[in-house]
Amino acid sequence: MNRILKKITTLSVTLLLLTSIAGCGSSSGDNGDKAGSKQVTLKLWHIWASDSESNRKPFLKVLDDFQKANPNIKLDIDETEAKAYDTKIKTAAAANELPDVFYSQAGGYLKSFVDAGKVLDLDDYLKDGTKEKLLPGVLTNMTFNGKVYGLPYTQATAVFFVNKEMFDKNGIKIPENFSELITAVKAFRAKGITPMTVGAKDEWPTTQYFDIMAVRDAGPKACEEALNKKGSYVNPGIIDAAAKFQELVKLKAFNDGALGLTRDESEMPFYEGKIPMYVNGSWTAGNIQKEDCKVKGKILALRFPIIEGGKGDINDFTGGAAEGFYVSSNTKHKAEAVKLLKYITENHSREAYLAGAGIPTWNVSVDESKIDPLTRQIVKNLKQAKTTTLWFNTLLESNDSDTYQKELTELFSLKVTPKKFAEDLQKMNSK
Repeated sequence: MNRILKKITTLSVTLLLLTSIAGCGSSSGDNGDKAGSKQVTLKLWHIWASDSESNRKPFLKVLDDFQKANPNIKLDIDETEAKAYDTKIKTAAAANELPDVFYSQAGGYLKSFVDAGKVLDLDDYLKDGTKEKLLPGVLTNMTFNGKVYGLPYTQATAVFFVNKEMFDKNGIKIPENFSELITAVKAFRAKGITPMTVGAKDEWPTTQYFDIMAVRDAGPKACEEALNKKGSYVNPGIIDAAAKFQELVKLKAFNDGALGLTRDESEMPFYEGKIPMYVNGSWTAGNIQKEDCKVKGKILALRFPIIEGGKGDINDFTGGAAEGFYVSSNTKHKAEAVKLLKYITENHSREAYLAGAGIPTWNVSVDESKIDPLTRQIVKNLKQAKTTTLWFNTLLESNDSDTYQKELTELFSLKVTPKKFAEDLQKMNSK
């Protein structure tokens, strides 16, 4: 497990990352990125297809700025919602039809593409001072065998979003531990209020809840060892986390019909002030802070409650620099594609931060007074981080990631016991 100290001077934040992926490579020399002036067309794929995505507006601005600054490069842009994108990008990789530049998760998910030779090694293109513009440690989850294969735009973390107004109006204490969370769930349900929301149809939103619960209960070390096939999922803490997760389901903590709802559909009642609690990535702050959002100014960005007796700490986080953009190894326009890659990741790092959609991975200069309060609170929380464990579905390699999400859906559906859930996951480590 690598522990990497991230110093973010513009934010005054330090993040301690837990990750199993190899450390960043380093190199020096001439800049290998020398895009010419010839007219070329680059295909670019990303996941922010819906206006509900807090990253969409700032990213489209970055793309527009790039086009204006580089009239010789035409962008052929394809945008697909995250769940459908997962299938699309894997199909394209298998058919050797990846676009010139594309979005992907990092970690084990990316490693599957790298091992198959689908992603361009960027080392020769990062000798122009690009690495010095990036914050320490953020390339870790995109580096394999000492070679860098992608660039991140932001880093994120799971946040326990709480509607303080709803808690105050109903005389319910905001939970600081799991017992208090159960009490709050029962109290809201007794009043006819759905306590929490999740878009379980998309699968990955459910992992946002379980990942942090497993880290709280089993501790980050045990989780990281199981995920990296160096330990076991049949761990008392992981099994107990699964039991507590099912306890929430049985108490109807989550929205009715969650298994048939997408992430976007499940979020609407929360944004309308009808659901008091929500666990999702820090990018959610961008939507909460929109001028027309009904809960703007009413939401707190908190750390998920501790689990009494668990091995995790309140300052153990999940997330990290878990996503980025990459260049296909088969692109016919390597220099232009890398130029686009650098531009969009660096500039979106700034624009997404300003929009409340993420925390920079690049050294960006912004007017801190323009940063929304929720993002500032998330940054304040992260200043106290002891560890950050990469999202489980990102750390795991592609097929295992799919298995994890499907097994978690079985747990959510109450079709398997917590012990069976852990045993089924352990089968991945026996291959």
